[in-house]
Amino acid sequence: MRYASAPVSTHRLQLEPDFTLDDATAQVAYLAALGVTHVYLSPILQATVGSKHGYDVTDHTTVAEGIGGDAGFARFVEAAHGAGLGVVVDVVPNHMTTPTPLSLNRPLWSVLREGRRSAYATWFDVDWDAQDGRILMPVLGAPLDDVLAAGEISVGEHKGEPVVQYYDHVFPLSPGTDPGLPLADLLDAQHYRLASWTVGDRELNYRRFFDVTSLIGVRVEEPEVFDATHVLLADGIRTGAIDGLRIDHPDGLADPEGYLERLAEATGDAWVVVEKILEGDEQLPDTWRTAGTTGYDALLRIGGLFVDPSGAEPLDDLSTELLGERQDLEAIVTESKRWVVQVMLATEVSRLMRLVARARPDLDAAAAREVIESMLVGMDRYRVYLRPGTPPQAQDAADLGSAMSRGARSAAHPLDRAVVDAVIDLALGQGSTADQQAADEFVVRFQQTCGPAMAKAIEDTAYYRYVRLVGLNEVGGDPKRVGLSAADFHEFAQHQLGRWPQSMTTLSTHDTKRAEDVRARLFVLAERPDAWATWVRTARKLAAPVRAPELDALTEYFLWQTLVGAWPISEERLQAYALKAIRESKLHTRWTEPNEAYESAVERFLSGVVGTPRIVAHVEAWVESTSRETRANVLGQKLVQLTMPGVPDVYQGTDLVDLSLVDPDNRRLVDYAERRDRLARLDSGAAPADLDDEKLLVTAAALRTRREWPECFTGEGATYVPFPTTSEHAVAFGRGAGEDLEVVTVVTRLAGRLADVGGFGDATVDLPRGRWSDLVSARTFDGGPARLAELVGDGLPVALLVRVRDES
Repeated sequence: MRYASAPVSTHRLQLEPDFTLDDATAQVAYLAALGVTHVYLSPILQATVGSKHGYDVTDHTTVAEGIGGDAGFARFVEAAHGAGLGVVVDVVPNHMTTPTPLSLNRPLWSVLREGRRSAYATWFDVDWDAQDGRILMPVLGAPLDDVLAAGEISVGEHKGEPVVQYYDHVFPLSPGTDPGLPLADLLDAQHYRLASWTVGDRELNYRRFFDVTSLIGVRVEEPEVFDATHVLLADGIRTGAIDGLRIDHPDGLADPEGYLERLAEATGDAWVVVEKILEGDEQLPDTWRTAGTTGYDALLRIGGLFVDPSGAEPLDDLSTELLGERQDLEAIVTESKRWVVQVMLATEVSRLMRLVARARPDLDAAAAREVIESMLVGMDRYRVYLRPGTPPQAQDAADLGSAMSRGARSAAHPLDRAVVDAVIDLALGQGSTADQQAADEFVVRFQQTCGPAMAKAIEDTAYYRYVRLVGLNEVGGDPKRVGLSAADFHEFAQHQLGRWPQSMTTLSTHDTKRAEDVRARLFVLAERPDAWATWVRTARKLAAPVRAPELDALTEYFLWQTLVGAWPISEERLQAYALKAIRESKLHTRWTEPNEAYESAVERFLSGVVGTPRIVAHVEAWVESTSRETRANVLGQKLVQLTMPGVPDVYQGTDLVDLSLVDPDNRRLVDYAERRDRLARLDSGAAPADLDDEKLLVTAAALRTRREWPECFTGEGATYVPFPTTSEHAVAFGRGAGEDLEVVTVVTRLAGRLADVGGFGDATVDLPRGRWSDLVSARTFDGGPARLAELVGDGLPVALLVRVRDES
């Protein structure tokens, strides 16, 4: 369906204490001038005090005080609407935080105080029986006995009630508890169990967001919980303050389809997109009441246009030379998933096993656990979508069977076939069972566990280990696929227009591993693999004096790619990123078990690299020598994203060249004053002074065109027409309404190889009949065969053509 409230374009803003709703209000005029139609806000509900992102919600009934509160939001909405802009808000239905102090989360505080008798007991996804009717709270720095012996726990008062205190942590006392009891006895009488933080991965008995123990799962599948947690947002939709919603991590929910159904009913079918990672050719379920995804599927295809597939083999050879072995991404992913499932998510697997014990007590527990682990390892997508009581589709059975086959190949020994069949039946919701309730819950829980296994093993582990071309290691990415043909891109775009015409598209988000322009630079390596190999060998020689024996070749090569992708970058940012990268890879150090010697070696290496003039000059030489290819990629992928089917989001800061790395680096404050000045200068007729200006020019031209002709982009009759070109180095397509095309996009791709063959020569693209004006170069062209050398070869490597109408 088409959504009347759908944006034509959005601009994402990251709210936090240093960039509040009033700060956002101050940028409304600039965003309107830029051409966006809607401002897209990060989560606005009350979160942990000082939260830098807003995904750690504590209270669903109010806008976060730290970003301006309800009054600040009202001021922002008034200003946005006054400038003709709508408002889209990020929603976090899957979890809340366990804040410090816990009393900030009133529902959770009540559950900790009153246990299962609490009015909020149905809010949180807790397996009470696993801890004898208590909730495990793994917040201690050591085992409980040691903490008690050290006198680190005491009884005190907080907001007028007696509490247990542990440094900044406070916990309520169950009603009727005698505060004078010996501490050990007093703690035994509570509805929670305090424990060392180290036991969380093994013993936690509440669902969490991935492996983040401080984010507790919320049961929005319960109608009263949904209503209570969505009251402010639904009211915002009804009153017109909010026009659309972005749903965070729907795969964590017990019933994503049911959630979206309830949300649609509560909001009158407002425009909603979901943060769904689609793997390969996976499609969103047709039954979901959503406009589409948040755009990682588009990001993958857009980027692929600008990657040279011929670079795959030489880049493979180079990484093999440097590492001493040829990397196998599938093997890396499998190894990573085994570790994640068996160690990081051990408590989630244990919860599944408790359900197996109830549903199929005849199965050997050890054998069943091996089967479940293998099926999680073998899943090649974030989850399937089965609802208990609904017969599975043939494709569901095929998907789980394939997952089992893949996972079994990496098992320590052959799996018991009878147990395999029984567990697959359980996951499909079929077969005999001793406990139907447990069997139904297993169907849901298994699906909820697949996503964390995928994300933590692939995005947050394997993608920090696989180094052929790190620019492809992206959320929703497919590093095995090097490059995408124009024909394949057009096919994807036409499918999106036909099925998901108002889905979001993106190039950068708060979760991407690298900003769009870092990737644009790194894509060049596939066009210049031989030059890159020579550069890397020289870089390694220059860095020999600063390389410690502990530094491995894989990490070093990962960091060289990071340097050329993000340069210039401060040492502070580079060091922070490198520390996160090596801990995420888990090869030599981890967040939970830091290897100080190894981390120190990496730190010294990077300090030496950025502090050695010859190495800095070498990095800068590469960046300069590949600036032509980078320019084509930066501008080309931006224009394609802004004019292809869908609702494009411009993430904060990406209207200029953005060389940010993974969060928190990509959530740094943006200099809007510079952007206002640049846009005003360009609007006065000044020529672009640099690539930042050129990107801003392209971005503003495309966004304003969308706003002027929305019917050509998101309207009921919007069309997408691929235009063949006689050069593989150009991609062109038209947008229009009905039979009339009004806008034509032409971009250069693989500019390095294009230069090798001497440019476009006599290559052409057939423009529709009429007269066309290029909004980025202020030139006009006649319809018919147009020489690409004139369109995108002499000046900017892109063109945005709009039909010239006869004003008479």
